[in-house]
Amino acid sequence: MTEKITRILVVDGSTVSRQILSRILQDEITNLEVHSSKSGASAIKKMHENHYDLITTALLLPDMDGLELCRKIRNSNTSSHQYTPVIVVSGDADERLLQEGFKAGVTDYFDKSNGYKAFGNFIKAFIQRNASLVGHILFIEDSKTAAAVICKILIKHGLKVTHTDSAEIAMGMLEVQHNNEDIPDPFDLVITDFYLKGALTGGDLLYAIRARFHYSQQELPVLVITGNDDQKTQVEVFHAGGNDFVTKPILEEVIMARIRLLLLIRHQFEALTLQAENMRWIAATDSLTGVRSKRYLVDNGEDYIQNTANQPVWAMLIDIDFFKKINDNLGHITGDHVLAELGAKLNQSFPSDMVVRFGGEEFSVLLKNLTHEEALQKAEKLRREIAILKPANVDLTISVGLASMQDHPDSNLTQILALADKALYHSKETGRNRVSYITEEGIKLSHLHED
Repeated sequence: MTEKITRILVVDGSTVSRQILSRILQDEITNLEVHSSKSGASAIKKMHENHYDLITTALLLPDMDGLELCRKIRNSNTSSHQYTPVIVVSGDADERLLQEGFKAGVTDYFDKSNGYKAFGNFIKAFIQRNASLVGHILFIEDSKTAAAVICKILIKHGLKVTHTDSAEIAMGMLEVQHNNEDIPDPFDLVITDFYLKGALTGGDLLYAIRARFHYSQQELPVLVITGNDDQKTQVEVFHAGGNDFVTKPILEEVIMARIRLLLLIRHQFEALTLQAENMRWIAATDSLTGVRSKRYLVDNGEDYIQNTANQPVWAMLIDIDFFKKINDNLGHITGDHVLAELGAKLNQSFPSDMVVRFGGEEFSVLLKNLTHEEALQKAEKLRREIAILKPANVDLTISVGLASMQDHPDSNLTQILALADKALYHSKETGRNRVSYITEEGIKLSHLHED
């Protein structure tokens, strides 16, 4: 689901006020487009040309007052802004005026005496509480008349609608979505008639959504349309997994209120899922270097090296030569910069492999699908590139040790890393800035090494 740009129309007779209010909103709110009008008439004209998610108006305008503008918005049968929130910005709204304003359709008031900064925070909080309608709806209705009326309502409010008259077709669409996590523009809400004429009813579709595809009521909300409002039908709808229901004949205000609430539930679920994924990523990433953490290696490394699709897997251990001297002579901050740049280099060099900060100045890489020659070539290429990298303007070399699951097929993660560590130790013993590898025949220096 792509992030929607929020459009706000600021109506005020003062050029200075319009400019200040527009700038404050753009500073406080991301993905925002602000339009402005100096009069009620020009505002109405703009509303015919554009769709706005929120309208703010001064109480006094050159050609009418803000309440009259609000009445015109609410009473226009052709306007797409009948239900758009309208906020009056005023410094002298008394109780009588407040009551009159709400009757006219004013959504809220902002007291201008609180200052422009408070105005930005007020609008930002209002938008967060009253998120605009964004989403893709799967709509199942076999009555052509009802379908035409409801589709028109949904589209008027800026929603994308995919309509079908068959629960079977809808189930096929949902199965495609369920089997493909990367499907573009997935459904955010299902609206279905409970009594469909085909072999499968809306109740059957509900059961499939909850029991077959295992979508929770937060992950994919379902709004059910029924022809009656008896308690037995209501209970049946909820038992089948519906989030809410509306009864025919459909009232626009009622169905849109239900849809807004259910889309909010869906968006909150998506936001929480993203937050949880970000937290998992943070836990799995070394904060200084940007590579995977040792915890991630412990949790996932064994499966990685045993996966037949990754064979042959190589374990590579990398150690910065004389790193203690860098910390002692240049300071730990410089040392941290060196580690950070090396981490970035490793992520760049091995984008499809598992790069891990093994500890201190030591890194490990689990490389997949490499022959002996390819593994040595990659290790030597890395060693040469690090020698000319000069991270944080520091001369740097690395020592490398390699071990292959092909040579040691019965090894587990701990054992293959221990073998790579032996090869690394051999690189250090033989002069550092070397690549060594270990086979069944013993430890050898890379024959590709060039000083």
